[in-house]
Amino acid sequence: MSDSAQQQRPRLAVVVMGVSGTGKSSVASGLAGLLGVPWVDGDDLHVPEAVARMRAGLPLADDDRWPWLDRIGACLTDRTAAPGGVVVACSALKRAYRDRLRGAVPDLGFVFLDGPPALIRQRLEARRNHYMPSTLLDSQLQTLEKPDADEPDVLHADIGAPLALIVASTGAQLLQRANAAFMKAPA
Repeated sequence: MSDSAQQQRPRLAVVVMGVSGTGKSSVASGLAGLLGVPWVDGDDLHVPEAVARMRAGLPLADDDRWPWLDRIGACLTDRTAAPGGVVVACSALKRAYRDRLRGAVPDLGFVFLDGPPALIRQRLEARRNHYMPSTLLDSQLQTLEKPDADEPDVLHADIGAPLALIVASTGAQLLQRANAAFMKAPA
């Protein structure tokens, strides 16, 4: 996206969410390219101790996640590093986690990647060089509070669809929502 086109549209802050193995990094990267903004893998914002816990097959507790979510919120609001916006891949499994991010970024948009557990497990088991073992999928699925209609800032995407279609569809919807909000904003 050109610099002039970025200046004419509102700043975009987007979280691509879901359990591990749903394709958050791939979709976030694709959306960032489509929207002309950088993307950040939320996994890179975990402290080494949290990564070690997950690598050992131990799920994180809420107390482990709050500081991580605050780092993600800071990343989402950093206009110096990302003046046009940013896309972050982050599990955001619980409503309370999404609400914490919304507290940092009131105009935040979410893309929820969802699909059958068997497909997600298959993807996790095929993945190499990642610290998140497939054994933690059940824990993530138990923790997941799927967004409902009372979270209208969340777009839903089926991971069974081709990556390019997920990116194109959600990208168009995110731009449409951002532009509609921009038009309603007071001058």
